[in-house]
Amino acid sequence: MVKQVGLLPAGCQPWNYGVCAASHDQFAYCATLAIYIYKLDRHFKEFRLMSIMSEHKKTITSISWHPSDPDILASSGMDLNIFVWKISQQRSIATLSAAGFKEAPRCIGWSFHDKFCLGFISGRGPLMLWHYTEKHNPSVVKDSQSFVSPVTMFRWHPKKQGMVVFGHVDGSISVLQIGSKCARQILSPEQDDSVETDPVTALAWDPLSTDYLLMANQHAGIRLVDATARSVITTFVPPSTAAHVQTLSWVHNAPGMFITGDLKSGVLRIWSVSKESPIENIRIKKSGFHDVHVISDVYDITDNSGHGGSVQNNRHDVSSTSEARHPSLTPHTRFALPQVQLVCTFKDGGVGLYDLGHRRWKFLQDQGHLETIFDCKFQPDNPNHLATASFDGTIKVWDIRTMQAVATSAGNEGIIYHISWAPGDLNCIACCTARNGIFIWDVAKGKVVKRIRDHGDASVFSISWSHKDPKLILSCGGDNYCMIHQVDGTLVHKYKHPASVYGGDWSPHNKEMLATGCEDKIVRVFYMGTTNSQPIKTFSGHTAKVFHIRWSPLREGILCSGSDDGTVRVWEYTQEGCVIKLAGHTAPVRGLTWNSEVPYLLISGSWDSSIRVWDIRDGACVYVVVDHGADVYGLTCHPERPFLMASCSRDSTLRLWSLTPLLQPVELNILARKPLTEIFGTPGKASRELKDKLERMGGHDTPTQTVTLFSKFLSPPMGTENLWNLVSLALGADIMTLTPSYRNGIVHASHLTTFKASEAQQLEMIKMSKFGGAIGLPTKEEQLREAANIHIRMGNIQRYCELMVELGEWERALAVAPGVSLKYWKSLAQRYSDFLVKENTEDVIPFCVATGDALQLVRYFHDNGHFLDAMIASQAACEDAFFHPHLAAKSKSKQETSPEKELQAYKRLLLHSAQQLSEWHFSNGSPVLATCCLLAVDDFQSAMSKLIKGNELELAVSIGMVLGRVPHHLRVATELLSRRCEHLGRWELGVDLLKTLPDCEDLLIRLCARCAASMDEVNDLHRQAGLPSMDECLQKAEDLSRRSDLVKECVGLYLLSTEPERGLEMGLNFVREKMSASSWTASDVFDMLQLLGCIRTDKLEHHKNSGLMYELLALSAYVGALVAIRRGYYTLVPALFKHTREMMTKEVINLPVSVRDVEHDFEAWTKHQVGNGGTGEPGSAQWALLMQKLGQESWPVEPGPDCVASSHLPSHSDVHMSVLTGQRVQGLAVFLEDGKSAVSINEALMWAKVNPFSPLGSGMRINPF
Repeated sequence: MVKQVGLLPAGCQPWNYGVCAASHDQFAYCATLAIYIYKLDRHFKEFRLMSIMSEHKKTITSISWHPSDPDILASSGMDLNIFVWKISQQRSIATLSAAGFKEAPRCIGWSFHDKFCLGFISGRGPLMLWHYTEKHNPSVVKDSQSFVSPVTMFRWHPKKQGMVVFGHVDGSISVLQIGSKCARQILSPEQDDSVETDPVTALAWDPLSTDYLLMANQHAGIRLVDATARSVITTFVPPSTAAHVQTLSWVHNAPGMFITGDLKSGVLRIWSVSKESPIENIRIKKSGFHDVHVISDVYDITDNSGHGGSVQNNRHDVSSTSEARHPSLTPHTRFALPQVQLVCTFKDGGVGLYDLGHRRWKFLQDQGHLETIFDCKFQPDNPNHLATASFDGTIKVWDIRTMQAVATSAGNEGIIYHISWAPGDLNCIACCTARNGIFIWDVAKGKVVKRIRDHGDASVFSISWSHKDPKLILSCGGDNYCMIHQVDGTLVHKYKHPASVYGGDWSPHNKEMLATGCEDKIVRVFYMGTTNSQPIKTFSGHTAKVFHIRWSPLREGILCSGSDDGTVRVWEYTQEGCVIKLAGHTAPVRGLTWNSEVPYLLISGSWDSSIRVWDIRDGACVYVVVDHGADVYGLTCHPERPFLMASCSRDSTLRLWSLTPLLQPVELNILARKPLTEIFGTPGKASRELKDKLERMGGHDTPTQTVTLFSKFLSPPMGTENLWNLVSLALGADIMTLTPSYRNGIVHASHLTTFKASEAQQLEMIKMSKFGGAIGLPTKEEQLREAANIHIRMGNIQRYCELMVELGEWERALAVAPGVSLKYWKSLAQRYSDFLVKENTEDVIPFCVATGDALQLVRYFHDNGHFLDAMIASQAACEDAFFHPHLAAKSKSKQETSPEKELQAYKRLLLHSAQQLSEWHFSNGSPVLATCCLLAVDDFQSAMSKLIKGNELELAVSIGMVLGRVPHHLRVATELLSRRCEHLGRWELGVDLLKTLPDCEDLLIRLCARCAASMDEVNDLHRQAGLPSMDECLQKAEDLSRRSDLVKECVGLYLLSTEPERGLEMGLNFVREKMSASSWTASDVFDMLQLLGCIRTDKLEHHKNSGLMYELLALSAYVGALVAIRRGYYTLVPALFKHTREMMTKEVINLPVSVRDVEHDFEAWTKHQVGNGGTGEPGSAQWALLMQKLGQESWPVEPGPDCVASSHLPSHSDVHMSVLTGQRVQGLAVFLEDGKSAVSINEALMWAKVNPFSPLGSGMRINPF
């Protein structure tokens, strides 16, 4: 399979007004063709991409969230379609097509008073009403048509039923009460001769009034109007005439307050209806706003009331030492900013969630392409940098490890079709455009250094920088020419074609040979060494125009072409015809790339939205990827990282894929310690260099070096290098021997403070000449200030301090508090720290440090999801970097914490912080980075657990072998990896893997018992595993059958024999006997059931064994449910209990538990989960009985759900529902044996670890490893 390992979402389109929406704990925005849904993860208090909904075939024009059902969203598009979406299922539940209207809707909106009614409008009207649950056509709202000026937007009144306001292009509004006459084109802004049009850009009804409305014009600004009286109440004045308002929104939990976003700059302005000028201006981004929406504070901030000191509430008895009441406002602003989140979209495609109360980004996707990404290419000398070219006229260079843009072009080049990096380290990109010819962009300088316009006004479709001769650039255009230029613009050659030339490529083996693809369906090969401009070879066979051409990097004379006929053809220069035709795409082929290591691997992308992986030896399609939501244009790999592929599409996304799963036997051979001659067979440059390096090493440590080097070579880059750096440190390597990127990744805890101190020093040097402005003081109460002045003049410092606290001037109080005593200063600083924690502001950090309160500081970081900061603070505390004020001698009667105990407490704090950061990475689909966090604090067992739970089995086995400190986890990882060998049909490789473990006979028996092959093949496998033949196993089993103390051994031999059903019957008798005891536990029978689950499927499914099969399936599901509870696989528990009941009713079977027993257990667990939120039920006999059955978990892997890398990445189009949970499958779907039923990869892995049989109850095993 091909596994998705990275996704760069598209940016938000800036062309239509209603393309952003929010609903409490989720928000959505529109790219050109897709809707992106983000939902709050309440555990980590952050928004995560949950769905990409793509059904529109042309630009989306508007979206609207249902006002009362957050699972319903509507969208409209230029394709004349309106969809109503069920978000949780990522599918449309109603569609209104072009039959209902003739012009694309520009704005849609749900009625507040009819939950099934959606309004939409286009052009000059009319407003149409669609009841999406009914079959009849939408109705026309009377008197809402033939407006003088086109409508930009409309808004339903949330309180007045049937009232609608329309905004117009001419700057006016119209107000309609359905059933009454419409007030048309009213409240136009004053005319400005310098402005042709001044459209309405935003409308928002006042949430506290039935008549008032905020409206914004692009140039005239903001006005508060009375829609009923048709009058302007307030005209708001921006701070500058250049400040044009693009968007606005009321702040619902701050009466009278609203916010605006500027059109040309990322300035957020905060306003109050009582004041004509803004009360605050905050620049949050460079580029201009497109839209902003306010959602309430959805984060459950931890209640810190228990952390602070007590404050007197009774103000009747005030003494000079009484503690002051905490002020209601923070002292750093003139007013309290409301605790709301702002969903912001920007003109450059940026999308973010801004925390207004704390003035910081909670989430920011700084950039994204707004339109089709036509091409992507890796930088030749840096496999971590990937350039993209787009219809939006920009080139962006991304660091694929972080998916952050490191460079962006100006964006004024029109459509950019194709790009090509300069060879080596020149750091320049050649680009071809639709109307502006060719240009060379210097990435480091950020500017165009050369333009070539020899193609005239014709589109240039393809460009290729020669890597054999860096002076030459090839270009192909709509002027029917393929041209060769020098980098200085000198034209070297022109090759005329009979029609437009769409594709061209240099031969990697001959610097003077090139090939082109033409609209006349012909592939041509030219040779620059001749004076003749005619091709030296032509290939015909395509039935439509030929687009891209790609020469094989490994096989001289081999090239491929993609065509609009939907096929890819492979040609050989020395032959006349096509070597092989690759058919499977259902639309024109665009993206093409060869693998630089495997000579027969070719990958193509098409307008049918799919990517296909081909084996050109026989023309087989090895794998099909359907995650993109539109045409796939660009595909690329880097020679140094040949098994990582990037793709780009008309859906405006950039995706990264790991091809390593297609080559799994290679990695498994390495881990099974096969000789290098069995591993190396490809002629690629990178593998040759790797082989040479290994051969030069030699020595006793070669297996370890082999595992390490191959892991780095085959694994995706996201955290792998970081992981091996940390493993090297664990093995005693010097920090100077690590890769340069180590300091920028997750570093070992012992290096945290060193690197952070270095980072701070660099920042200080950069900012030495920059000074911040003064911060305004809060409002003061004159009487209290006068009282404070009197107290300080009398020398009563403590009372002065308390009054300053009451005024909110904590810093002034703290400045003079040492005049009372250092003990009082620390007490006051601690109170201020507690207060700041309650306010949830970052100002708490210096005061926690000053008072030496590491615990509170780390708790603050945890509560706000800043886990890396928590690690840094914990490590600093471990290094005794925190200041501890020396107070007066304490009473001897008070117990003091010893330095040793304090250090141990800080180490526990550090470990907890690392675990929290690890959990964040793990739940975010990055098990490798999660492992790095744990290796950074030397928690090797938990680190291995994360790799196993993330199904990174090759990495887990590699690291387990290299570390040598985690034998139990290594055993688990190796066993699961041997299951992968079985899945690939490589049974003998699975045996070799297991034999790398000590005491592996039990695992070998299970593997061999599962092998369903001919008797000779099975006996060969037994021989390789060191086991008796099938007949010998039967004889030995019969000899042992009389011994009651060797039941498991006897069952194992029967399963290996020609009569495994006898072992099944014996094993089930053993299980019945154990479960008949009153104090049985899951541990008593789980191992036996796992062994019985290895019986050959053909024997189990035989009709004679039907009763035994259903008994085994029922017991496996029931005990599997108990083990799932123990291991924290809570999402599977209901499905396992349900499956148990289904299997128990299939036939009359003899079970030691009844259906009622199963229902009681499920009922007890459900009450425990839902009713008590995870706390026990002390008085429940049911719960006590269930806990007894669960027993103790001996599996070394830490509890908790599995989360595979990329399982969190949504697909545009490949949507399936899980048969286990009924929920939409996020990420990769695993299909069961019927070919239709699907489960998520995480569900499949967890199910297989507790129950070896398929959820469909057929008796087939499930093997998702």
